Amino acid sequence: MTLDDPAPQPHLRDMIYGAIDGGVTTFAIVAGVTGAGLSPFVIVALGLANVLADGFSMAAGNYAGTKAELEDAQRLRAATQARIDTDPDAARQSLRSVLARRGLHGTVLEAASTQIAQNRAAWTDMLMEGQHGLATDRGAPLRAALATFLAFLAVGLVPMLPFLLGLAQAFAVSALLTLASFFAIGAIKSRWSLTPWWRSGLETLGIGGAAAAIAYAVGTVFAV
Repeated sequence: MTLDDPAPQPHLRDMIYGAIDGGVTTFAIVAGVTGAGLSPFVIVALGLANVLADGFSMAAGNYAGTKAELEDAQRLRAATQARIDTDPDAARQSLRSVLARRGLHGTVLEAASTQIAQNRAAWTDMLMEGQHGLATDRGAPLRAALATFLAFLAVGLVPMLPFLLGLAQAFAVSALLTLASFFAIGAIKSRWSLTPWWRSGLETLGIGGAAAAIAYAVGTVFAV
């Protein structure tokens, strides 16, 4: 990583997920209520209620899911450490198998196995990743939930801005701002990928725009 590269973002997935869902669900509320011909005050009130309630619900679900994954990883880690302690020969053979799948062989394989086996934590980490596909750095549930909620809140407010500001053609402006926010999410996301910013922006715009179109269609049907 060079000095110009951004630092790894452990909660990138949580933020992208929360941001897109915030924009889509709030736009669905705006589309449905606008189609029903209700006042901007009702649109703002229902939109704010959706942002806070749905955002909290989503964050709580992410917290519970991340915590469950963390607890499962802790269980597997404890079982792996117990296996190292009670049956080191079998655990060492598993370590050799993991390293062999990564291209090591012969004296290099034996030397690497011996070296890693001298460090119980490193031995455990290697088996966790090689046998269970679990990285040693697991996300913090509370931080994941907070990242989801803040992203949901930030983008979820975008579709309501034209109504809060009392703009003419508020719904059309709301739709444009929502689509623009999806493109911005993808463009920002490209900082942590090899995809060009414009392509990442268009990809996220396509995903979010399709979801928003479905939300608008459903909202219009129920508003009739």
